[in-house]
This record gives sequence, C-alpha cells and structure tokens, in this order.
Amino acid sequence: MNTTVADQAGQQAGSNEPTLNEQMLVRRGKLAAWREAGNAYPNTWRTSDQCAAIFARYESMSDAELEQCGQRLRVAGRIMAHRVMGKSSFIKIQDGSGQIQLFLNRDDVGGADVYNATKKWDLGDLVGAEGEPFRTRTGELSIRVTHIEMVGKCLRPLPEKWHGLSDVETRYRQRYVDLMVNPESRETFRQRSRVVSLLRQGLEERDFIEVETPMLQTQAGGAAARPFTTHHNALDIELYLRIAPELYLKRLLVGGFERVFEINRNFRNEGLDATHNPEFTMVEFYQAYADFHDAMDTTEALIRNIAVELKCTQVTWQGVELDLTQPFRRIRLDESVFEKRPDLRGHANDKALLATVCMQIIPDFKPLITWKAGHYLLALFEELVEPGLQQPTFITHYPVDVSPLARRSNDDATVTDRFELFVAGREMANGFSELNDPDDQRGRLVAQAQAKAAGDAEATGVDEDFLRALEFGMPPAAGVGIGVDRLVMMLTGQHSIRDVLLFPHMRPEQ
Repeated sequence: MNTTVADQAGQQAGSNEPTLNEQMLVRRGKLAAWREAGNAYPNTWRTSDQCAAIFARYESMSDAELEQCGQRLRVAGRIMAHRVMGKSSFIKIQDGSGQIQLFLNRDDVGGADVYNATKKWDLGDLVGAEGEPFRTRTGELSIRVTHIEMVGKCLRPLPEKWHGLSDVETRYRQRYVDLMVNPESRETFRQRSRVVSLLRQGLEERDFIEVETPMLQTQAGGAAARPFTTHHNALDIELYLRIAPELYLKRLLVGGFERVFEINRNFRNEGLDATHNPEFTMVEFYQAYADFHDAMDTTEALIRNIAVELKCTQVTWQGVELDLTQPFRRIRLDESVFEKRPDLRGHANDKALLATVCMQIIPDFKPLITWKAGHYLLALFEELVEPGLQQPTFITHYPVDVSPLARRSNDDATVTDRFELFVAGREMANGFSELNDPDDQRGRLVAQAQAKAAGDAEATGVDEDFLRALEFGMPPAAGVGIGVDRLVMMLTGQHSIRDVLLFPHMRPEQ
C-alpha cells in the first residue's frame, strides 16, 4: 500500500471513489473503535526533537556515525504520506518545522498487533514516535521507530495539494488546512512574524518605548476613515473601534514620553480588495524634537534594514522589480502633478481650474461641496501620478486642506510638512511633522466636523480632550504610520492582502 495526501483527497474523478461523507464515516468508525479501547485523544505524549532540528544535527553525519550515535529521538506530527511494504512501512510526518520519514518494522515496534494497527491510520492523523536516526538505502535521513502511538484522529480527508487547494476562497476560509499542505503559505506567515519582530527591534534600538492605547474610543480620530460603531451597555454610550491610535499617542508626548510606538490593530468600515481588509495592522511611532525629514529617514532605514535581515532587498512585487538598497526618491506632491500636467504649474491653489481639469480627466468624478483647492489637487495626484509610483517614493508637502493633523510648512502655509511613501503604486506609510498649535488644530478639526455634517463620512470631529492636551503643550514632533500588512506583501511578493492575513474577512458561507 502506497498512500499520499492525494490518494485520500476525496476527489470525484471516478465513480468507484468514495465520497467525502463515506470517507468520514470510515474514519469515524475507526475513532469509535479507539474510543472503546481507551482515550482516543490522549495528552500524554511529549516531544524532545523537531524535524528541522534533526536534519540540522544529523544530515551531515555518515551512515556509520548515525549507527553509532545511539541518540533517542521523540517526535510528533501529522501523517502526510504512508507506504506499507509487507512487514515494514514508511510514514512521512510533518510538525511545525518541517517533515521527516519514520521507518517502521513489525518486530521493532512491538509485534504484529501494534504494527497492524498502524496500517489502519489515515493521512492527517497525529502520531508520536520514538526511535534512532539512520539513513535508508535511498539515502534519506529517517527515524527507525521503536515506539509509536496515535495522539489525535483526523476525521476529514486532507485536500490534495495541487487540486484540492486550487480554490483560493477555500484557502482563506480554511487557513488551517492551507497551512497543513502548503509550505509556501507557512513560510509567508513565518516571515510576517519576523517583520513584526524586526520593526519592534528597530524602534527599541532607537530608544522608542512600546505602549498600548484604547481600541474602543469615544471619538474616532487620527485618520480619514469610516469607523465601526458599537454600544457599551453599562455606560450607555456609543463607542467606536479605533481607526488609528494617533491622538492617544500624541497625548503621551504631552505627558513626557518623547519616543513611543504601538504595533496596533485598526478597524475601518470600508471595502475589501487586494490591499484592504476591515481590520489591519499598523505600526505608529512618534518622536519629540524631530520633523518629517527625520521621520522619512527612520521609515526608510527601518524598511531597508528589515529587507536586509530577511535577504529580500531585491524583490518582485506587483510585476515591479524593486531594489530596496537604493535611496528612496522624494518629490513634492504638487511638483509630481506638474510633471504630468505642466500647464497647471503655478495654479496649485486655483480651485476653479483644478476642479475643471478633474471633471475632464477623472471618470465618474463626484466632488463634495466642501472641497477646496487641495482636495482637487490630491484627486489629480491620485489619478495622474500615484499608479506610476513604482520604485519607493516619498511624496511630500500635502495640501493643508487634506491634512488636518499635520504642521503647516514654514515656507508655504497652504501645504504641510507631510509625506506618504508609495511602492508599486500603493501607499505604504503616512507621516508628518505634528501639528502642536492648539488653536490651529481646533480650526482644522472644526472644518472636519463641518465636512462631516455636509456628508463626508470619512471626516473626523472635534476631540475636546485631545485639544485640551495640546493646550498643556506638546513638544515639536514627527509621527509615522506604516501598514504592516502591505509591508509584508511587498517583502514576500504577495499580490493580495488575504495572503498575508491568517484569517481574512469574508462573507459567511451560505
């Protein structure tokens, strides 16, 4: 008998193949027999070794050295392949680190009864095994088993790797199965963990301290986004899932913490596409006595250092070959628009002209009645420039009209000391010199409240406690938010945010 995952996939290629329900009935019959014999799901097996560590330790040894080492190994994992050859059999198991082959001989594992029981095990079953390392005649490092036992029954057949997982929706809905049979998927999420760890390490090395701020907020602020709302019964108040932690992190600057960061979950009630999920991860960091130039330097250094550590400074993403070792380009937003439309140079604040051009070139263009010149200039940027920003590029000096929390430029009061980082036409980070003038900030938030009243669902309101904090005095500072999910997408070459989220949001199954 030679069984692999493909053999028990439940495919309906032929009329004689058992259906999924029939396979499950057979497996449940085996489970019933094990229940009769004792505990079918014991929690007594303990491992001393993992598959990857075994290969690292013994792969370079000669056959003679393996025979003489006498090391006892205890492993556990999921059965991914099973070949029975008379009195001997081979079982391939997979643990969290990789796979290894088990060699079973009837006389070594305790006689015919024990050995025959193992022949009834199914792919996906969890087993524990003890034995010594050796190399088979074909040269494969394996474990010669002297004791083996079932530690968990798998009642559903595993999908066949190439065909059973061709439906990406199934991969996302049943991520646990995807991780079982797809090593590339497991590696992506290992890399994600490393990215988060390296972000934390990079900021801590720069003397930032990690903090936690509320996820349930009485005022949704810190970004332009539609929030999720909920109700707190005990206080009988409406609360919002945070769209950003920004306003709380700035309060900490007021309180005297001069370098803070938070790796946070944000929630925005928006659509789902290749780069958007209703809940997502960002890292936000704030530094007193720094400006947006410092923030750009730190952002670029963090991303480049992570790419170096992960050995992915040269990566292809969205069909673009990126070289993350090269300095990131920096260009003003208005200049980037003028490169595409030289006729607009000198007219960055001409609302009527910008509105006319927007109506001419942007399909289905629908501005809000509250829009000012800066809104139209940003719309032109998004239409003409943003899709073409392939290599890492900082776009700087966003209009005041679209930057309610950023400090005005000393050289031009119509723009702010703000930047966004774009890669392959996608926004990766947003940062600016922070607005710490409480009177200017109040005026901007009042304008936001007016826009909200006029129908802008993404506009924020007036946060009186935040304004009170600014009145105590916030040091000059700069802050940045980096989208962790998109950063992982770029560094691992994934095209959809769902491929870097363990459990992405989807419609409920019908």
